[in-house]
Amino acid sequence: MDELFSVAGKVALVTGGTSGIGYMIAEALVSRGVKTYIVGRNSETCLAIAAELSQAGTCLALPGDISTVKGVDDLVSRFSAEESQLNILVNNAGAMYDAPLDDFSESGWDDVVDLNLKSVFFLSQALLPQMRAAASEAKPATVINIGSVGGLRVGPKENYSYQAAKAGLHHLTGSLAKRLGAEHITVNAIAPGFFPSRITQIPDDMLADVLASVPRRRLGQADDLAGAVIYLASKAGAFVTGAVIPVAGGMTL
Repeated sequence: MDELFSVAGKVALVTGGTSGIGYMIAEALVSRGVKTYIVGRNSETCLAIAAELSQAGTCLALPGDISTVKGVDDLVSRFSAEESQLNILVNNAGAMYDAPLDDFSESGWDDVVDLNLKSVFFLSQALLPQMRAAASEAKPATVINIGSVGGLRVGPKENYSYQAAKAGLHHLTGSLAKRLGAEHITVNAIAPGFFPSRITQIPDDMLADVLASVPRRRLGQADDLAGAVIYLASKAGAFVTGAVIPVAGGMTL
């Protein structure tokens, strides 16, 4: 079983890896022997988090803004100068905007869709040479897209661009999986429910109502994400591709 779920010795890149869900995923990978690059917009924060996570393994900061193709190209150029192969790409960087329908702005649409959906496509595209170099039939390279339960069901917030982008990301996951499967690259999505994060801000007076909508009656924890990511990135998940896996405590029921 240790070999089946081992990810030791692999190279990973985690976008949005300085906080919330991205931090939890990066921490899980680093502690299991994965050389992990974390991407964040704030250079100082990125360097500090990489230093913190490096106490348990190897974590390197790769600051950058991937919301534009130019930013993606710059990031990939710097990554390529360090690594010729990439085993695990975690597309986690995201943003949310909510406003009443009558007031919903163009920037609230574009900023969210550019980061949550467009960047995933163009970053995955740009890193294909490194993933192809790492991939084999026995040990495929893997892309793990962080979607959302909000892309599977309509929630109470008026976050139209977020819901549309995450639903689009789930479908994009299948499109890429179908195209890349023969090249030994798996592409899957994890759809988290409520986890402590910068995006998911739950006031104390609303927590009881939120948990009432979750059959497991709790928020997500770091181990919940670690288990899903390690499964998909290891030999255990080598025959799984095109899946959208809810890690949401039953919220999709």
